[in-house]
Amino acid sequence: MYSFKQIRWIVLSLLMLLLVACNGTPGATPEPPIEPSEEQEQQEQKSEPEPEPEPEPEQPVEVEEGMPPTVLEAGTTVIRALKNGDLNTLAAWADPNEGVRFSPYGNVNTETDLIFSRDELEGLMKDSTKHLWRSFPGSDTLIEMPYSEYHGKFVYDVDFMEDAEITVNEGLGQGAMIYNLNEVYPEDTHDFVDYYMDGIDPAVEGMDWRSLRLVFKKIGDDRSLVGIIHDQWTP
Repeated sequence: MYSFKQIRWIVLSLLMLLLVACNGTPGATPEPPIEPSEEQEQQEQKSEPEPEPEPEPEQPVEVEEGMPPTVLEAGTTVIRALKNGDLNTLAAWADPNEGVRFSPYGNVNTETDLIFSRDELEGLMKDSTKHLWRSFPGSDTLIEMPYSEYHGKFVYDVDFMEDAEITVNEGLGQGAMIYNLNEVYPEDTHDFVDYYMDGIDPAVEGMDWRSLRLVFKKIGDDRSLVGIIHDQWTP
């Protein structure tokens, strides 16, 4: 049998062992947590990635109204009107003083090529009057027909709007006739859009090329239509 002192010593020993197991070395005082220095805090802040700013919503592009069209925009409107046979729209673009000159071939003839005013253009498609436009190249056969027929042969005879190569102030197709566009319509006062097709039937090796040139007179930043020149291969 153990005496009371022995039992107390055994209990104290067990308590000491339990304290060592739970807290480490008995009697050791726990060290207080070390606070980071200001330099360490700054380094930690720098190492942390900064949050990316949220993207701002895109603002809609404002289109200024009332701005005069570019020559290419004017050409697009006119070529669409020609495709649709809409001579009312064409008349709205015609120069109020000079009207619009129609040239069936690349050489502009200022003496014989017909000119129509705004008022005349509006009813021209329905007018059955035959007009003398010129003679066919290499012969004395006259080009005499109403405008509606002329339109289908010497204005919009192929789908220029959909299939043509488009240039500004550059004539791509030039036949045997003298090219005098810039002489009749000086480049310092005029711009033109050329709708060119290098050929339709491969069998004729490009001899069926077509070109339609829309000539605009510069009026400050604005412009008006003064010439419609159809061109093609000629003998």
